[in-house]
Order: sequence, then C-alpha cells, then structure tokens
Amino acid sequence: MERTLRTPQFAALTIERLLQFAAQNGLIEQLDVYTSRNALLDLFQLAEPFQGEVPNEKLSTPVGLLEELLDAAWEAGLLEENTMTYRDLLDARIMGLMMPRPSEVVSQFWKLAKTTNVEAATDYFYKQSIDSNYIRMDRIAKNAYWLAETAYGDLEITINLSKPEKDPKEIALLKTLPQSSYPLCLLCVDNLGYAGRVNHPARQNLRVIPLELDNEKWYLQYSPYVYYNEHSIIFHEKHIPMKTTANTFYRLLDFIEQFPHYFIGSNADLPIVGGSILNHDHFQGGRHKFPMEKAPSEKVFSHADYTGVKAAIVKWPMSVLRLSGHNKQQLYKLASKLLEDWRAYSDAEADVLAFSEKDGQRIPHNTITPIARNNARGEYELDLVLRNNRTSEEHPDGIFHPHQHLHHIKKENIGLIEVMGLAVLPGRLQEELAAIAKLLTGEAELSREALADAGHPLHKHADWIAALLAKHGASLTADAANALLQTEVGSKFMDVLADAGVFKRDVAGQAAFGRFLAAVGFAPQA
Repeated sequence: MERTLRTPQFAALTIERLLQFAAQNGLIEQLDVYTSRNALLDLFQLAEPFQGEVPNEKLSTPVGLLEELLDAAWEAGLLEENTMTYRDLLDARIMGLMMPRPSEVVSQFWKLAKTTNVEAATDYFYKQSIDSNYIRMDRIAKNAYWLAETAYGDLEITINLSKPEKDPKEIALLKTLPQSSYPLCLLCVDNLGYAGRVNHPARQNLRVIPLELDNEKWYLQYSPYVYYNEHSIIFHEKHIPMKTTANTFYRLLDFIEQFPHYFIGSNADLPIVGGSILNHDHFQGGRHKFPMEKAPSEKVFSHADYTGVKAAIVKWPMSVLRLSGHNKQQLYKLASKLLEDWRAYSDAEADVLAFSEKDGQRIPHNTITPIARNNARGEYELDLVLRNNRTSEEHPDGIFHPHQHLHHIKKENIGLIEVMGLAVLPGRLQEELAAIAKLLTGEAELSREALADAGHPLHKHADWIAALLAKHGASLTADAANALLQTEVGSKFMDVLADAGVFKRDVAGQAAFGRFLAAVGFAPQA
C-alpha cells in the first residue's frame, strides 16, 4: 500500500487528544500525562509535542484516535504491514503507555470493594478494560444478535463477527515462524504486558485481579471479545490442565461468595463436550442472566443425607439438575457426590456408558458442566449439566453432540456459553443467511444443480433451503425472510442443545433421568 505521509504535527495533535481521553477516563492522573506523552513521542519518533491548542472534547471511545495514529504509524514506516494484526500489536502498545501499573489497578479495585462494594469494583475494572481498548467494543458491536422464541424460552443467538480474520500474507508468514512456548497459552498470567507477535496478541493493556479460591491463587480478567455483559475469565495462577473435581464446586461457591452479583461456570473437562482451552484450568463468569437460569424447575427431588438442599430437574433441552440451599457445605458435598456417581454411571438403554476400552486403556466418558450463582431467594444455586462424550459409527463426532444434519449451522463443541442458551455461531453464517434470504424473496435464484456443487458456499444448506422454499415460497418480503431465518436458526439451536442432552426430553429419556437420580439416592417429592 502506498504511504501518503502526514505531518508530524498531525500525529502529535492526535497524541494530545488521546492523552486527554486517558486523563478524563481515569487511565492516567495529571502527573502521569508527562510520562505518557514522552513515551508516545518516543514511540512515534517525534522530537517535540504539539504546540497548538488542543480541542476540548469528551470522547466515549479511543478507537477513532487510535485509528488515526495507526494510519500515521503506517505512513511513517513504523508498521511492518498495514494489516489488522500489526495494527492491533501497535494499538495495545499505545494504550499500554497510558494506563496505571497492574498493582495500582489491583489496589484501586480492592479499595473500592472495601469502601463501597465489590459491584463498584467490577464496574471500575470493566470500564477501564473498555476505555483502554482491551475489550474491543467497536468490533463486538458488529456481531449479529437476536432472541429466538422456543418451547424452552427465548434463546440468545449471536453470529461472531468480532474476531478479525488473518491476512493471507500473515497466514503464509505463520508457517515460517519459529515455535515459541512463551507465554504457554493465552490464559497464562505471563501475558500481562506482553508485546505480542504475529501469532500471539499483544497484552500491554491487559490488567488482572488476583483472587483466592479454595486457598489457591487465581486471577480475574475480562474477555477481549465479550459474548455477554462483563464476560469474565477466572484462571489459575499455574498452567495446569482443566479437571472437574470436588474442588471445582468449592471454588465456584467460593467465587460467588466474593462476587455475589456474578455467575461462574466451567466448561466440561473432556474432549467433544469440553471447551476450546483444556490445557489451562479456568472458569468463565459475568453479569448476565442466561436463558437456562430463567428456565423453571420441573420435577423436584430430595436426598435423605442432604436435607438442607433442594434438587430439581430443569425444563431445558439438556439434562440439568439444579441444586439450591443456604448451606454451602451441604451443597458442595452433594455436588461432589453427584460428580463421582455420574462418572461411574452407565445405562445402556439410554446410550450412556461411563467407560470404554481402547488399546488396553480405560477411557472415561461422563463429566459435568457446572454453573454457580446466587438466586433470587438468596440461596447458593448450582446447575449441574450432565455430559457424555461417547462416539459411534452413526455419530462419529459425538452421540451427545450436534448431529450431522445440524452441522451446517453449528458443528463446534457445545461449551459453557451454549449450554446456558447463548448460541455463538460462526461468522460465515452472516453472508450465507443473507444469500438464503434473497432466495426466499425471489431477488435471487439458484438451481438444484448449483447447490449440489460441494464448492458452492450454500451447498451445506441445500436440504434446508429446499425445505424452506417448499414451505414458504420465494416471494417473502425482505423483513419476513430475515425474521423467518432468525426463527429457523433459533429452532436449529434448540435442536443442537437437544442432541447434546444425555437424557432426552421424551418419556423414555425422562424415565432414564429418574433412574439415575434414584440410583444416587434421590427421591421425588410430591
């Protein structure tokens, strides 16, 4: 790309405007302006600051100013390539020069928690993460989002358009780069202040809050691409693999004692039913009421050994047992027992086998996706979602995983966020749904022969398109076509969750759920 150089004074003025934004939003104090200014002048190889009058303005985001500075950096030869990845590496570096030190953030966080409340502390920390452009709100705003009415309440649907795609040059470059083991993963605390590289994001504007859960050191940070309000990641100090154990439940309950306005949950710890990062123990939390939390209890149960705990099957496409009570120890002990019992439980009639044998090894299949919160009655509440990761010839991707006919919408693992009723769908769907909408309005036509071509972008949707056209025709209005597709995608996501449910929602499935609960000591209440 051709460089059309701007004057150094343009960059100098933009730096002053950015410093003004940082001071207004508490990223730096007035005395810090001098240090930050000089660091930015050095970064941009400017001999002196802007000498004229700086407009007195109040901006809600630094993104526009950052874009101007990144353009100036490219024009001045300070960027190796003018791609999203290289620009992101530099903008994190810029914002990192206008932030308090990590220890200062921690000190302010706990000061607010002590003098006001922990909610004020997370408000402060979340706003700082947005103002520093660590949370990329401008990109998150591009995500498609809607509610889909179903038999299980309104499910949340989002199409993920926020994460930037790699430039072809960068993809080629990645193949030639030497392997690096530092930081070990994206969740390690070593990322704090890391300059980044083409295959690892910069983190100079990352800040974390140290916590203690079950007498161990953990950290809280926000996700840079939040899928819901105050989307938090709570990660272990050490790079250790995820493992769902009795300690997991204690940590979850410990967290909601310290952060009563947040929920916290964990992906399952087995492949297929687990999350995308299984090599570093972590949880996800935040301040959001998911559809599963709103789902009502159906059948209520009690356990003679844990009289202080209420249990209920939740009206949800997946198999969820909700435990609640004021006694933290009883809740923790019952959840631990349920995990142990479920790991060993088999019911061939329901396709549930706890173990299989492969090459002389015993392979476990049962685990739990747990979620903890404080409910409206002021009780501790644990939702325990039963998971099984067996495969078969008919379902090689997983018996309790989205089945083949749904892969055109969702093929990826059903992790914690999806379990709770928020679909995170691939970005490709945005253009594909727009193209299908044109077929439903008659604006475009597509032959069966064209759809049969495996290389066609709509090939994966061929059967779905045929069914939609047969039922609804090709003369819908644009609004009607879009509304129809949103409803249909919501229905598909409900089917995805139903496939992932271990005990199905039919008579046989619920009878199997009852058999499991009876086997582990639960009795139905009248």
